Amino acid sequence: MQPYDHKRIERKWQSVWSKTKLYRTDGGAGQRSTVNGEKSYVLDMFPYPSGDGLHVGHPKGYIATDVFSRYNRMQGKQILHPMGWDAFGLPAENYAIANKIHPELAVKKNIKRFKKQLGLLGFDYDWEREINTTDPHYYKWTQWIFLQMFHHGLAFRSNEPINWCPSCKTGLANEDLEDGKCERCSSVVEKKALPQWVLKITDYADRLLSGLDTLSWPEYIKESQRNWIGRSEGAEIRFKIQDSGFKNKKEITEIKVFTTRIDTIFSGTFVVLAPEHPLLKNIESGIVNIGEIRKYQDEARQKTEIERTDKSNKTGVELKGVTAINPSTGESIPIWVSDFVLGEYGTGAVFADAHDRRDFDMAKTYGIPLKVSILPPEPELAEKVKRLEECFEGEGILFNSGPFDGLSSKEARPKIVAWLQEKGHATSTVKYRLKDWVFSRQRYWGEPIPLVFCEACKKQVDVHKTQTAQKAKQSTKHKFSKGELQNPGWIGVDEKKLPVKLPKVESYEPTGTGESPLAKIEKWVNVKCPKCKGPAKRETNTMPQWAGSCWYYIAYCIRENHKSQNTKTKQFPNLKSQKTKRILQKWLPVDMYVGGAEHATRHLIYARFWHKFLFDIGVVETDEPFQKLQNVGLILASDGRKMSKRFGNVVNPDEIVERFGADSLRVYEMFMGPFNQAISWNTDALVGTHRFLEKILRLHLNVEKKKSTASNPVLSTLLHQTIKKVGEDIIGFKFNTAISALMILTNALEKEPVLPPKTLAVLITLLAPFAPHIAEELWQKLGHKKSVHLEPWPVYDTSAIKSLLVTIVVQINGKVRGSFEAGRNATEESLKETAFSLPTIRKWMEGKETKKVIIVPNRLINVVVV
Repeated sequence: MQPYDHKRIERKWQSVWSKTKLYRTDGGAGQRSTVNGEKSYVLDMFPYPSGDGLHVGHPKGYIATDVFSRYNRMQGKQILHPMGWDAFGLPAENYAIANKIHPELAVKKNIKRFKKQLGLLGFDYDWEREINTTDPHYYKWTQWIFLQMFHHGLAFRSNEPINWCPSCKTGLANEDLEDGKCERCSSVVEKKALPQWVLKITDYADRLLSGLDTLSWPEYIKESQRNWIGRSEGAEIRFKIQDSGFKNKKEITEIKVFTTRIDTIFSGTFVVLAPEHPLLKNIESGIVNIGEIRKYQDEARQKTEIERTDKSNKTGVELKGVTAINPSTGESIPIWVSDFVLGEYGTGAVFADAHDRRDFDMAKTYGIPLKVSILPPEPELAEKVKRLEECFEGEGILFNSGPFDGLSSKEARPKIVAWLQEKGHATSTVKYRLKDWVFSRQRYWGEPIPLVFCEACKKQVDVHKTQTAQKAKQSTKHKFSKGELQNPGWIGVDEKKLPVKLPKVESYEPTGTGESPLAKIEKWVNVKCPKCKGPAKRETNTMPQWAGSCWYYIAYCIRENHKSQNTKTKQFPNLKSQKTKRILQKWLPVDMYVGGAEHATRHLIYARFWHKFLFDIGVVETDEPFQKLQNVGLILASDGRKMSKRFGNVVNPDEIVERFGADSLRVYEMFMGPFNQAISWNTDALVGTHRFLEKILRLHLNVEKKKSTASNPVLSTLLHQTIKKVGEDIIGFKFNTAISALMILTNALEKEPVLPPKTLAVLITLLAPFAPHIAEELWQKLGHKKSVHLEPWPVYDTSAIKSLLVTIVVQINGKVRGSFEAGRNATEESLKETAFSLPTIRKWMEGKETKKVIIVPNRLINVVVV
């Protein structure tokens, strides 16, 4: 037999698949996939095409979706498995700046490289569905969706301080931060007041929470979203300001405080304001130590959020000249300013008491009086709490709490809210940790925001508002949308004029001034107002990278070829058309979505928000975009660190494919360990998977030439066990154990002097999703004309496998380190081979000498190593 020539085999079949359009969703050689009318939409989180290309860690998720989609095709389902490019945003722009190349050219170059690398691995993508977020045909509809949000009142202009990255020179949403630093460049983020467009994602907070209960996602991802949204039921309490000459510009007469622990209100002995609180911004007179307050505010501005919220931070300044009234006791209490309170959370103010550790410590530090209003059930601890020797933060029995003494915290809370509400001092309310989405970026490489500012229309809106307030007859010349009324002067671009294209520029570096580089291009900025035709100026900020990925799964569904004269371009039908609605009814929601867990509180929340809005305006008919989600564990470098050019530990998949073949790489990455867990790369281990495929390739030499009625009942049982195991494991993303089962079957078949063609055919079809090239080659050798990937998945006989499987526990030096299923009465040799092939077992044996292997039939294997 000739050696396994992976290069020839893989080139041959990739060419055949391309020519026959085997993986085309509608039409092509894959027509058989429509037989039962079921669909399977399998989706990867599409990559941003960096200049470094792929490393071996990137394909892990792509291989998994390829296996899953191929399996579903063989189950008779129509498959949509597309790929595209998330090419706008900071990564592409920063690469272009560093390499002194225009972002558009850099993206084209990088996409070409990525696509070539993906092509080497034999994925079943329908490349006719390919999308690119920087394509004007694509971002026309990104802009259209933003416009609908604007017109429906979900986009508003804000001048509040935002997260500013001094290195990337742009504003960032909270979701773009990691521990108070820019998640792209790790620079410490500052607060900077800039005009920004913000999307009201908080309007969808409750729906984003409740929708999680309908999704088949990993529980830890759903919990991450619940925590990020952070729904808190509590009360907003109003503390009246008591002053002697204190004045403020906005005539603020009370301080609003949100709390979930209103049961502690009777122990509130001081109020604490964030340095950014509106009351402090508008002081006119009456504060004795105004200079001290302003100095403290300046110092707070220099601190990061992490520094401010550190539990050891107990700094503060009393606001002298004004006090507040505790509405539960009627007592006058001091007002303090402390930077551990953040202006953007809650109301930017808290009432402080003896039942919060930070409040307790701050009061002790500055000599602020404390009172106790809740006691623990333990008498000894209760006495210490009364003497203020201990801070009790838990729930207990109310004490010194007027008519609520003796009630438990849980019983008291609703009663206290009702009591204060009756007096006009409190309101039941719900707050969210989730903040509205800062949507502007002060960079060039992003979708232009399709709005203009018109001074004449601003005046018209002001007139409209005056007439509305006076209930007068409307006499304005133009009709304004909800968004245009809420943001006077800002007018949406005419939908017929979309897309608003990025202008061609020579200089695209960020300015660092808070303005986008687009602001300097007067010819592009100065336009006619779409409404009044007077002079107007374009919005010069661009959208964040996340915008294009909020609807790309929809774009794949409706992608179509549009032929015009001798050119061929890719366009999209109108998102509101009946044609689009019919297509989306067929394909949505996505049946299986695969990507990194790091997107739990960014992309996955943003996309769900946009989808729910599109549901509300009738574009889609499902309330959620992604029904099932699987997270992919990282492939780390051999040194245990994340693969990075900076660390010099990157392994190029092109080199692995050249040396071992794409099928060997695919099988190895699926066999390394549990799919959702991180694991280190080991190039030497590919020798094993390469030999495994060679072994399968040799099996066709043992195929009997004549039909035989003889059968091996043990082998027949193993065959049906393997069909069941591999199918179930693919569905459950347990690819490593599926491959282990294929190895066991292969070893058994290798021992047979002759093989019935049907037996080898079953092995080939089970192997096909994992190693599509070699499976196709063997299928042809068996005399088949059609592709193995269009074959039906084998059906197992339940009666043939009943009670014939046992679980074998594997121990290393007496400690359980793994397990696997095997046929009852399997040979000791096959049990050892399977046990030693398990990645979890190899890890414990690495670098050690095997002294003894103890096998208890049908129960366990104990490996003694030193």
